[in-house]
Amino acid sequence: MSAVRGVARRTFSSLHSRNLRWYFGGLTVSQVGSWVQLVATPWLVLHLTGNGAILGITYAVQFVPILLLGAFAGVVADRYDKRRLLIITTTLLGLNASALGILTLLHVITVGMIIVLSILLGVVAAFDNPIRRSFVPDLVEPDELTNAVSLNNAVFTMARIVGPSIAGVCIATIGIGWCFIVNAVSFAAVIIALQVMRIDQLHGAGPLARAKGQVRDGFAYAWRDRMIRLSILSIFVIGVLSFNYQVVLPLLAKRTFHTGPSGYALMFAATGVGSLAGALFSAHRAEASGRLMVRSAIAFGVAMGLATVAPTIGLEYLALVPMGMLGMLFFSMANATVQERAVPEIRGRITALFSVAFLGSTPIGSPIVGAVSQSLGPRVGLGIGAVAALVTGLVSLVVLRRWIRERRRAVAPVRLSA
Repeated sequence: MSAVRGVARRTFSSLHSRNLRWYFGGLTVSQVGSWVQLVATPWLVLHLTGNGAILGITYAVQFVPILLLGAFAGVVADRYDKRRLLIITTTLLGLNASALGILTLLHVITVGMIIVLSILLGVVAAFDNPIRRSFVPDLVEPDELTNAVSLNNAVFTMARIVGPSIAGVCIATIGIGWCFIVNAVSFAAVIIALQVMRIDQLHGAGPLARAKGQVRDGFAYAWRDRMIRLSILSIFVIGVLSFNYQVVLPLLAKRTFHTGPSGYALMFAATGVGSLAGALFSAHRAEASGRLMVRSAIAFGVAMGLATVAPTIGLEYLALVPMGMLGMLFFSMANATVQERAVPEIRGRITALFSVAFLGSTPIGSPIVGAVSQSLGPRVGLGIGAVAALVTGLVSLVVLRRWIRERRRAVAPVRLSA
C-alpha cells in the first residue's frame, strides 16, 4: 500500500500547487466541452455534405491561423500577463461556440458558416494555445515542470474520454446544436479559475520588454538546441499525417463499420482511455526523455498499423487504446522536452513554435488525409499515418544515437536529455 501511495505522490506531485489545482479544475470542465464540439463538428459537416474531402478542409481551416500567426503569438505570450490574456481568449472562444450552436439550433447553419467560424476560432486559438501551454510552468516550481506538463496532457485526455460520450448522447437525443452550447458554457469554468488564482504565487519570468527581432530570436534558440529541434521537427511530420486521424475516424465509423454517432464517439473515447494512460505514465517521470520520445513514436506507428487492419468494430476499439496511449506518450515527451529546455523568458516563443508544428501542420495534412480517405478508403488514410510515425521514429532514433555517441566522445559533456 505504501508503494502505491508513493507512486501516486510522484505521479500527482505538482498538484500541491493551489493555483495549478484551480487551473486544472477549470480546464477539465472546459476541455470536456471542447471535445464535445470536436466530435460534433465533423459529424455535422458529414450530415450536411457527406464528403470526406470537404470534411478534411473544414477541419483544416481552423488551424491555418495557427500556422500563420503562431510565431508572433509566442512573442505576445512572452510580452504580456498570461493570466489576463487567457481570460480574453477564453471569452472569445466561448462566444464562437455560442454562435455555432445558435446557428445550428435555428437550422440555418451551412458549411460556409462553419468554415468562417472555424477560421475565427483558429485566430483566437493561435494566441490561446502558446499562452495556455507556457502558463502551466508559471504555476509550479521548476522541478515540477515535467509533472505539471504531463498532468496537463492528462486533463486533456480525461476530457477526451468524457467529451465524446456526452457528444454521442447529445447528438442522438437533444440534437447536435446543443453540443456547441455545452462547449460555450464550459469556458466559464476556466475564467472563474483564473480569477481566483493567487497572483503572488505565480513563477513566471515577468513580461518581456518590447524589442526588435524577438520572433527571430525564438527561431534561432529552437534551432540551436538539438533536442528542441528534433522534438519540433518530429511533431511536425507526425502531426501532418498521423495525428490527423480525427479526420479518418468519422469516415471509418460511418463507411467501414457502418455505425452511428454512439460508435463514432466510442472510437474517440477509446483513444482517450489510451491517451490518459500515456499522460499519467509520462507524469510519473522526473524529466523528459529523448529515447522514450523516439521509441514511443515508433510504437505509435505500429499501433496505428494495427488499428488500420482491425477487421471488426470491437477489435478497432481495442486497437485504438494503445494507439492513443503511445501517441500521447510521444507528444508528452516532445512537449516536456521543449518546455524543460527553454528558459522562462523565451518559453512563450518556443512553445508557440511547438504549437505551430503540432497544430499548424493540420492545414497541410488534414486535406490530404481527408482526400485519400474519401477516394481510397479510411483504412488507407489511417495507414499513411502509421507509416509516417514509424519512419519518423526510426530516423529520429538513428539521429539521437549519433548525438549520444558524439557526447560520449566529447571532452566536455553536452547538455542533452536522452
